[in-house]
Amino acid sequence: MSKQYKVAVVGATGAVGETMLSILAERDFPVGELVALASERSAGGKVEFGDEELVVQDLATFDPSGVDIALFSAGGSVSKEYAPKFAAAGAVVIDNSSTFRYDDDVPLVVSEVNPEQARNRPRGIIANPNCSTMQLMPVLAPIHKLYGIERVNVATYQSVSGGGRSAMEELGRQTAALLSFQDPAPSKFPVQIAFNLIPHIDEFQPNGYTKEEMKLVWETQKILGDASIQVNPTAVRVPVFFGHSEAVNIETKKKITPDEARTLLRKAPGVEVVDEHKAGGYPTPVTHASGKDPVFVGRIREDLSHPRGLNLWVVADNIRKGAALNAVQIAELLVAEGLPPKAARS
Repeated sequence: MSKQYKVAVVGATGAVGETMLSILAERDFPVGELVALASERSAGGKVEFGDEELVVQDLATFDPSGVDIALFSAGGSVSKEYAPKFAAAGAVVIDNSSTFRYDDDVPLVVSEVNPEQARNRPRGIIANPNCSTMQLMPVLAPIHKLYGIERVNVATYQSVSGGGRSAMEELGRQTAALLSFQDPAPSKFPVQIAFNLIPHIDEFQPNGYTKEEMKLVWETQKILGDASIQVNPTAVRVPVFFGHSEAVNIETKKKITPDEARTLLRKAPGVEVVDEHKAGGYPTPVTHASGKDPVFVGRIREDLSHPRGLNLWVVADNIRKGAALNAVQIAELLVAEGLPPKAARS
């Protein structure tokens, strides 16, 4: 009989939590028992897990004893309070918030890039990167390994789903309002998002960058294991429902040609190259990324202004690959390493 695990999904009623549930079912993760958890106001509702319908339980009153793996996607304050409690009860926590990402004793893992780090979890917690970092890493890692990356310039074009369900609802409301010649009053965003671009995601930092931008700096260096990599980010919210895009320019120590990059990236796990010099020969959030697992890369070309520069266009589903899929893939790494279910532990 194959091993079966007790899995908890914390934040099960959110967009990422619901996607985690569907991916666990799609990939036939060895679930013996699945517990859907959320805040008190969502408790008692129901979520789908494969052919099953699960009643959502209240996180505040739930006893984590017996849980083998806990997938957290309920925000930083929830992770800060409850992730250590689940870990203390013996669960391995895979956390989607930024709460633990920069702690030296918590690994920050992208399954295709640094899977070996999942074993290095002295606190029983593994961190999931930010969605914009997540999709960039499978593309940059093989290039850095062979050619060395000195500098990354990246401008992100991030969909509203990264701001949660309320952000998606606001885009829908404002779009409908504008098409009906009504006032698109902003609520979730500081200014109108429909038919607009907002160069501001998360809180501004003392250096003038936003926290979302600084996540790209800190997380790239930690995941690739190289603090010397310089990252210059600009994060922009765009009126797209699902799928983040990134215009990426890298400067390498050793020159890499576009053909060499295409060949290398076609072999990279989790990456799909869509790069033809014709109309539609490039990935977009809607036509390629939405609802799909891979990170898509195209518009691969030399930087005309730098002898060792390369330009790339990187697209992925921020909810699926950018958050939920990687968390499940990390859980699969735990199973592959031989994590014993609690029922099998002495």
